[in-house]
Amino acid sequence: MKTFHCDKCGQLVFFENVRCENCGSVLGYLPDDMAIHAFEEDGEGTLRSPDLRLAGRGYKKCVNYAHEDVCNWMLEAGEASELCASCQLTRIIPALSSEKNRLYWKRLEAAKRRLLYTLWALHLQPTPKLNDPDAGLAFEFLEAAPGQPVMTGHANGVITINIAEADPSFREKTREDMGEPYRTLLGHFRHESGHFYFDRLLADSDRLGEFRALFGDEREDYAARLKAHYDNGPPADWNERFVSAYASMHPWEDWAETWAHYLHMVDTLDTALACGMMLKPKRAGDPELVIEKQPVRSDDFDDVLNDWFALSYVLNSLNRSVGMPDPYPFTLSTPVIGKLRFVHKVVRSRF
Repeated sequence: MKTFHCDKCGQLVFFENVRCENCGSVLGYLPDDMAIHAFEEDGEGTLRSPDLRLAGRGYKKCVNYAHEDVCNWMLEAGEASELCASCQLTRIIPALSSEKNRLYWKRLEAAKRRLLYTLWALHLQPTPKLNDPDAGLAFEFLEAAPGQPVMTGHANGVITINIAEADPSFREKTREDMGEPYRTLLGHFRHESGHFYFDRLLADSDRLGEFRALFGDEREDYAARLKAHYDNGPPADWNERFVSAYASMHPWEDWAETWAHYLHMVDTLDTALACGMMLKPKRAGDPELVIEKQPVRSDDFDDVLNDWFALSYVLNSLNRSVGMPDPYPFTLSTPVIGKLRFVHKVVRSRF
């Protein structure tokens, strides 16, 4: 993700900010511009930005920004919808009968917007399912009830997220119980988007042969593989062929886990590039890092991979210095790198 600045005073701001802490300006994100801007009332109920590139254009806050405090995206003033491009994708929200659920909804929307930023950057902007029932995307944020469990997952263009995943204590306990090295809310969104884009980019395409050679035959019985995975666990050598233990369950899950991992890599590298991050080690042979362009714009995946190895080395080292777990607790085997290279090729074909 690139860095953002207040149009009015130049202060560095973050993707989630709604107010500049330096000058007090209202901030909002324009998805088509992929930038945070400052806005001021024009006296007629319309918001305008001091950015000269947006001169003469009026904007309004998403209704979930203006009234619900769970969004910071904007729309052009003349648009018929009151919901921004992100909120239009959410078709079920948690019951707002408790402040806890409102907080979970806010966290869910924030993670979703991070995913959408990356999808826009990859030229993979989804269409709301309301507008395209066959190929569109929708999100449902559901709460479990006694006798009514909620499974996070994807089916037919609908991504369901159990709102309990927005509770760090629940998520950490689940991570420990399942023996996972890594479990984040954003990671759930990235993984489930992988299932959606399998249908959009690979199913019924001429890439299926290459996919099956790398990931396996997705026509295998999913329910049977799922039962075997939870009954017997992953194969002992899973880390030699898969990015995670769960990826070994079925080719669909292998693709979704690899897709999520790819998004994790390119978004982190993009942030490092935007911040001007470099590694110039004092000892020859230690990891060096000079990122010259966005990873999604590189034809050579090996360049992306080399940058990632260097960056993940320093990220893990910094975390260990302050007594925190590794932010990147993974090892990439040769077969996994081949799968990531395939994802990169699929994404690059969109440019």
